[in-house]
Amino acid sequence: MPTVTIEEAQAGLPELIENLLLGEELVITRDGRPVARLMRENRSSRPCQPGTAKGMLTIHEDDDEHLADFREYME
Repeated sequence: MPTVTIEEAQAGLPELIENLLLGEELVITRDGRPVARLMRENRSSRPCQPGTAKGMLTIHEDDDEHLADFREYME
């Protein structure tokens, strides 16, 4: 597990984050003692973008039975 001092982390945080492998932890120390852990997130998908699911849902006109379950949200 890589370790850096708090001063090193402050000086080069963007580079430290960029160089972290997915799931890898970086320990940040002050006076030789661990004070924080930095971990790169394991993102399983792209960031959400409006409209990316357009056309993926179909609601049939004769599906009133299921729509009744969502009536309170549609008001």
